[in-house]
Amino acid sequence: MIIPKLETERLILRPQTHDDWPAYRELMMSERAKGMGGPHAESFAWGMFCHDLVQWQLFEVGALMVDYKTTGRCVGQAGINSGPLFPEYELGWFVYGEAEGKGYAFEAASVLRTWALKERKLPTLVSYIDKDNLRSRALAERLGASVDVTAESPDPEDLVYRHW
Repeated sequence: MIIPKLETERLILRPQTHDDWPAYRELMMSERAKGMGGPHAESFAWGMFCHDLVQWQLFEVGALMVDYKTTGRCVGQAGINSGPLFPEYELGWFVYGEAEGKGYAFEAASVLRTWALKERKLPTLVSYIDKDNLRSRALAERLGASVDVTAESPDPEDLVYRHW
């Protein structure tokens, strides 16, 4: 599987490298990771980081880091999760603090969703979102997803947003 490189007008979504680890680690160990089950211990964050990459080999989906085109600065991540811990393919996203509120997560999630459904031809796509993560819920709704109360979730506390 060749990991895709996707582009939008402002962003490049690309495979992660070890250089992405410090910022990822900092986010996952911070209070900002609360909506993603965190804050996490460093060892758990490292496992998540590796999981994001190895999924490409195992399931032909995974995470892509999101760079701002003009500067090359990494502003976050968008990814498709799969495997035994996920009842369905999951579209997820995050941006680093300084990148919030600029539409990067929407832009990155939109292009990755299109790739997943049209190029990869995934049969379903959902987003598992902590009920208290109002910003991610609003983003899922902006993407056109809606809550599916019949869908299974790996965390019973999460809402399942279905991308139709």
